[in-house]
Amino acid sequence: MTPTPNSANTGAWITFNYISFGAAAAMMALGIWGLPTDLWVKGYLAMGAVFLTGSCFTLAKTLRDEHEARRFTNRIEEAKTEKLLREI
Repeated sequence: MTPTPNSANTGAWITFNYISFGAAAAMMALGIWGLPTDLWVKGYLAMGAVFLTGSCFTLAKTLRDEHEARRFTNRIEEAKTEKLLREI
């Protein structure tokens, strides 16, 4: 897992995040499974955990996309400004 030239994250950091996510998901599943309650309550909690996880991924991706779009727009504006300054 070598980082791409534009990436500030190392392979170790990315691996750590995968392992942390896997451990958290496993602990959540084990916790729900071990609850001394009815099956429908466990199912409800499991569905909530799954949807919460999906929502977190969607939110993170949306925020990253917005940040990259703003960064690209800023680079275009900087290039236009630089070109205008060179002409003057």
